[in-house]
Amino acid sequence: MKVIFACLIGLVLVQGSAVAQVRGVALGASVSDGKLQDFYLAISDYYNVPPLHVVELRERYRCPDEDLPVVYFLAARAHVAPASIISLRVQQMSWLDIAFHFRLTPGIFFIPLETDRVGPPYGNAYGYYRKYGPNREWTKITLADHDVAALVNLRFMSEHYGVPPGTVIAMRGRESSFVIINDEIRKTTARKPAAMANAKAKNKKK
Repeated sequence: MKVIFACLIGLVLVQGSAVAQVRGVALGASVSDGKLQDFYLAISDYYNVPPLHVVELRERYRCPDEDLPVVYFLAARAHVAPASIISLRVQQMSWLDIAFHFRLTPGIFFIPLETDRVGPPYGNAYGYYRKYGPNREWTKITLADHDVAALVNLRFMSEHYGVPPGTVIAMRGRESSFVIINDEIRKTTARKPAAMANAKAKNKKK
């Protein structure tokens, strides 16, 4: 009986540890860490991957938090495992070069906007897209790594929470961190089940 009781306690502790990692990444998380944890969970939900996989990817490869959506986005578009994207990234390849490597065009990074006027930090990227995109002159589009990360996170936030892209762009103009932006949108937006299902279905097809 004591052995069984000890095993049950061990099982509860293991499960508790797993939940703490999912919800907390580390025990005794601070408020700031809580925002980071919610960011990981949002990535997990949108890209339909286990929360612990997001944490493991971040910890194993020391991937910057705002680059995590880019890894999963490119993996989904290229129909490869996230590790395949990481393997190219550790070779110092840019996000744009990785896209070209898988025969993807820069057009995949852009989400339709409801206005022609685009504020910083998206103005230059959309300027290139609107100038060269219609004629598919993809090699003339210049996107730095931070541009790609900003564009992918824009799509991620907009589609995941069902908010207009312009809202995310405006928030990005005021706040440099998508972790903070995610927290602000999450607190102020009640996601509709239908919007969540449509976003997930759309992301799986890409």
